[in-house]
Amino acid sequence: MPVINVKALKADLRAKYRKIRECCPADVKKSLDQSLTQIFLNLHEYKQCEKLFVFVSSPIEVDTTDIICQALSDGKQVAVPKCTDKNGKMEFYFIKSLNQLEKGTFGIMEPKENICEQVSDLGNGLCIVPGICFDMFGYRIGFGKGYYDRFLERFGGTTAGLCYSKCTEHELPRGNHDKRVDILITEKFINHTNNLYSKG
Repeated sequence: MPVINVKALKADLRAKYRKIRECCPADVKKSLDQSLTQIFLNLHEYKQCEKLFVFVSSPIEVDTTDIICQALSDGKQVAVPKCTDKNGKMEFYFIKSLNQLEKGTFGIMEPKENICEQVSDLGNGLCIVPGICFDMFGYRIGFGKGYYDRFLERFGGTTAGLCYSKCTEHELPRGNHDKRVDILITEKFINHTNNLYSKG
């Protein structure tokens, strides 16, 4: 059998879906982001969680700004990531407002560590995991830096992926150490991937 180069396949898919995202008209993206935000905020898992781990979105990602603001308004503990080096190490810090963010690694907004408390307990909570594309089983292709792959090895809570339906595939190439999210959310459907995976 031919050897499958998973890394090369992922790189091709990453380029494909980056282009799709970059070409999405601003008004269409805004509408999709609003739909995904409402679907997420209506999730039982969101309503029940006390601690939300959430990335601060870049321009081609699902906009998480309204989710962050609503979670703060709902009285949840909101933790956002900070890259502590360029080799895949990342820590989360609690924020109380968007004003506690500043431009950090790769131009992404990150918490100001001098005024924000670092999260020490990663054993519970709900985490929104970024990805440039997802599959029906919850596996993802990220942006290729490995930050979340390393973080998810330490995280013991529930994970969710927010993704546009046009950036999903039935099944993505994956390596032995890839982690899947527990819930895949698009504007068209929600997959609780534990159920799907047990069938597939």
